[in-house]
Amino acid sequence: MTGCLIRQTVQMGDDNTDTPADSSGSNGAAEAGDERVERRLRFVAAEPQAIFDLLADPSKHSLIDGSGTVVGSNADLPVRLELGTKFSMSMKMGVPYKMTNEVVEFEEPTLIAWRHLGGHIWRYRLRAVDGGTEVTEEFDWRPSRAKTLLRMTGTPKKNAKSLDATLDRLAAHFATE
Repeated sequence: MTGCLIRQTVQMGDDNTDTPADSSGSNGAAEAGDERVERRLRFVAAEPQAIFDLLADPSKHSLIDGSGTVVGSNADLPVRLELGTKFSMSMKMGVPYKMTNEVVEFEEPTLIAWRHLGGHIWRYRLRAVDGGTEVTEEFDWRPSRAKTLLRMTGTPKKNAKSLDATLDRLAAHFATE
């Protein structure tokens, strides 16, 4: 199963309405067939807890970021993320900026997700399999406050490519340990 990559883009429906995000957060129940979810799966040769520990450490996010936008962590980062934790990252997309996220889903060691002001969610699901972990990364833009803007700028497709790159970097990180 080493090197296995499954690509799945889920974009069914054509809802052009922009509605405010549900402030209560997602319950993590995005299933195959849900609208406006970009999803990638990858086998990683590491135990779920080891992968979860890396994801729950925001100072390590730039190591695995496949978008090229996470420059580093801010000095005031929490040591470890948990449900409700807010954390800021140094970013760059043309110009430098800071982005504050909040952990909205957290079930150690199988699920962690965060969102920022835009409302969309980055989610990681971890499932133990023979020899390692099946890692699913999702860009869930269902709760986004700017669905039309995301669609017009092609952000979901761009983020889908970033998911592939992030999972490649995650797998490579654990392959060297």
